[in-house]
Amino acid sequence: MTGQDDPAAGAANPIVAQRCTIVVPSTGEFDSRTFRIASSLSSRGHVVTVVGRRAPGLPDDERDPSGYRIVRVHVEAIDGLPGPLRSIAHRLRRTSPPVSSHGGGDARTDESSATGAPPRRGAVARARRLAAGFWRLGAIALTVRSQRLTAHRVAPPADLVHAMAYMGIPVGLDLGRRDSAPVIYDSRDIYVDAANLARLPGPARRLFARIERGWAHEATRVITVNDPYADVMAERFRVERPLVVLNCSYRRAPDAVKPRRFHGELGLAPTVRVVLYQGGFSRDRGIEQLIATLPSLPEDIVLVLLGYGILRPELERIAADPASHGRLFILPAVPPAELLEWVASADLVAMPIQPSTLNHRLTTPNKLLEAMAAGVPVVASDLPGMAPIVTATGCGVVCDPTSVAALAAAIRSILDLPAGDQAAIAERALRAAHDTYNWESQVAVLLAEYGRLSGRPW
Repeated sequence: MTGQDDPAAGAANPIVAQRCTIVVPSTGEFDSRTFRIASSLSSRGHVVTVVGRRAPGLPDDERDPSGYRIVRVHVEAIDGLPGPLRSIAHRLRRTSPPVSSHGGGDARTDESSATGAPPRRGAVARARRLAAGFWRLGAIALTVRSQRLTAHRVAPPADLVHAMAYMGIPVGLDLGRRDSAPVIYDSRDIYVDAANLARLPGPARRLFARIERGWAHEATRVITVNDPYADVMAERFRVERPLVVLNCSYRRAPDAVKPRRFHGELGLAPTVRVVLYQGGFSRDRGIEQLIATLPSLPEDIVLVLLGYGILRPELERIAADPASHGRLFILPAVPPAELLEWVASADLVAMPIQPSTLNHRLTTPNKLLEAMAAGVPVVASDLPGMAPIVTATGCGVVCDPTSVAALAAAIRSILDLPAGDQAAIAERALRAAHDTYNWESQVAVLLAEYGRLSGRPW
């Protein structure tokens, strides 16, 4: 189902065609939440522009088949510098010779050779880590400023701005000020406790937290993707409890015959069973643990990783290693409009996200809701953001994601079931998606909030 099929388009209130700009800190190519919002709005007659970032091989200006426009702008930290500094930096980059990795000696400072005293390694390491943390924050700020400056010039006027994530909200706030439009901060993670920001030294994290709280206060409304996140954000941002708009998929009719996209793409035998991980290839998503389960799983079970991210080269090397016995496959991400057909082709979807940060412990990953919409059983982490949904709906099983043995046992507990029992789990997943966890119900919540903020029905 696509945005053009959005049943909310027939709502009783008359729709007033309006202009919405959605800011994303990415190309927008694989962002399913952006796709669903933009396609839903387009199907209702609104003019939607997604402002993203330029990338090689993608057009700077294109029209998505769902009807919305994507404008991609050049974004680089150096272009976020003030005018004179930017000119100097570009000139230096053009004239400076490449830095050699040889002949520079050991870059470490040997304090003992200069003072005769033992080096204060702990203090030096802490100082370097702190400096690196603030340097990283500075690079983020300049990158965001670069997108903000360009977007300010090229983004069309908007009646409402929907800004995605912490690198999108400063851009969105600027556009909101330019157009006197309400701005939504779609805070999709607890960013200070997520990914690289979680590894920043304490002072740098506290500075970021203070800056983000300022963005949340300036935004007209904060929304997020689940209740645990909303509770944390309400306390930390000191704002009205964020509106929860779950990142569900559109309702999808059950397949008369199970699709076999992976079998066709990879040339798998009909009897081979596919365990799917789909999403970002990054640390702490449980990808390494899934790979480690393969030796203890029956030989007719393969693992397919569908997505993109910084780990891809490493994962491709592992897949090519003879030790993987041809049971690990890496495939590129697919557009959101095609994703559910691929997910439905799997026998099981696994998401053993590691409890490494507060953000991961509370996350409700897209892949859980997408698996339910596709009618595929899941194995998920026994964590607060996932376990209640899995256990309440009966769409799969949860396990300790840090234990490879527990993860392998959970996978087998589903794939070793008789076909009828597996089908019953799939049916429960699909029923829960149709009854509760679907985009049609979530977009109605979002549209109502848009109307409240703009004063006109969406």
